[in-house]
Amino acid sequence: MAPSLPPVRRRRRLRRGSLERPVDGRLYRAALLTAAIPLILATFTIHQPMPLQAPTLPPTFDAAATARLAANLANTYPNRTPGGSGALGAVSWFRSQLQAYRLNTRSDTWEESVPGLGRVRLENLWAVVPGRSPDTIVIMAHRDDTGVGPGANDNASGTAALVELTRDYARPASPNQGVVQSAHTLVFLSTDGGSFGGLGAARFARTAAFRRHIVAVLNLDAIGGQGPPRLVIAGDTPRSPAPSLVATAVRRILDRGGAWPEHSGFFGQLVDLGFPFTLYEQGPFLARGVSALTLTTAGDRPPTALGDTPSGLHAQTLGQLGEAAQGILGSLNEGLELAQGTSSYVWVGNRIVQGWAIELVLIALLVPYLVGAVDLFAYCRRRRIALGPAVRALRSRLGFWLFTGLAFEAFRELGAWTSGPARPLNPATTVAGDWPVLALIALGVVVGAAWLVARHRLVIRLRHTTPEDLLAGHAVALIAGLALRPRLRRALVPARAGRRRLRRHGAAGDHARGRSGGCAAGRSGRGTVRAVPRSARARPARPDP
Repeated sequence: MAPSLPPVRRRRRLRRGSLERPVDGRLYRAALLTAAIPLILATFTIHQPMPLQAPTLPPTFDAAATARLAANLANTYPNRTPGGSGALGAVSWFRSQLQAYRLNTRSDTWEESVPGLGRVRLENLWAVVPGRSPDTIVIMAHRDDTGVGPGANDNASGTAALVELTRDYARPASPNQGVVQSAHTLVFLSTDGGSFGGLGAARFARTAAFRRHIVAVLNLDAIGGQGPPRLVIAGDTPRSPAPSLVATAVRRILDRGGAWPEHSGFFGQLVDLGFPFTLYEQGPFLARGVSALTLTTAGDRPPTALGDTPSGLHAQTLGQLGEAAQGILGSLNEGLELAQGTSSYVWVGNRIVQGWAIELVLIALLVPYLVGAVDLFAYCRRRRIALGPAVRALRSRLGFWLFTGLAFEAFRELGAWTSGPARPLNPATTVAGDWPVLALIALGVVVGAAWLVARHRLVIRLRHTTPEDLLAGHAVALIAGLALRPRLRRALVPARAGRRRLRRHGAAGDHARGRSGGCAAGRSGRGTVRAVPRSARARPARPDP
């Protein structure tokens, strides 16, 4: 007789409502269904943007001449670091190139503290081609480099292409010759400090006299490299260029025989919208609501400066992207009204999903978190689990990180960290890799000493901790997470936030009684309510300077 097998011991399922299973799983799964409605709504916002029509005139971009110009600039002034003699020579070089087309250049000179360079002098140059409309299209390229290499691709190629694009709008040598009349005003801009955080572009977007008339910007940066064409659409704020502008750039590149241009993937675009950051010069314009993009052969960061010589320029790619830039400019000039403004969206293939629909989906995905936190808090209240010790423990941990932040700021006040304008630091520059090692070690010693002093409050002692204490810690952490989400609070109580803003402006009572002569409430940004008195409405608008 065969021996009987020992009985299989089945794992007993944890009882619902116990300390090991405090959250109701059915309630949590039901909350997940709330994301279905925004998800279905997001599918209805998917559409394919249509590009602008191709320009009527054929391309006249001379790739060979552009390559010679780029080589001439890189060989004559290989070190164009802002503030140096090479930068001054590049200014004269660009001005002389435009004088050959009888285009007068204007300049803007200022001083700024650049990390790794100190206080230096920078200069923007631009030429204006008047058009029938005051709406302005800006074609730009930075002419400086990091000084590590000659900067043939980054960015003598973009500067040379900018000069070549001005040839179609050259002024006639005599009054008897005809002149090309542009439908819109065109600005050919050569910026300084582009390799050090886009300083020139930020300055121009902030101070140009006609900045309120700028409606579209095309930035040329490293367009003569070996890589495939790429469009950079990230900005300094969670805004993207007009979809029709991006679609037009894609179509013009394909028309010139180029490969399908690359851009950040789906999740990369979500990260760009959630944490806006870019190393290219379209960022400052997007932050001001101007539709702008960068055309390049590099990746999300500028190419390596070491070995960037004229012999490494790819003439075929330079010609294709130069013709594509000329085609984009022609399409904008003929149909600019369809490619203005900025919005938030995410590209999926050749279609886009609207940003507001994605925000609704993400907010709906927070509902299960909210339900779980509230359910766990209610469970602790029913079981009379004390939350005070957990609150004090969390306060101690937050206090430690607050001390760390204050110590970092104290080191900054003492000059331990590199200071400069609030612009992204180019990883290709030497200062980006020059870490203040001694200051970091000193900061680590200070923070470590603070942790040793307060470690008895920061370290969890499992031998003296009950399951109720751990559960209370989880509940307090989840509730604190909700308190630290102001966007979620505004989304859940928009009417309450609106009434609070009205009371702050002192217009709620007048609006209800009609004593203020009428006030208009309009949206200014996301969920912002603005009260406008009658005197302000009756006053005519001030013309742009």
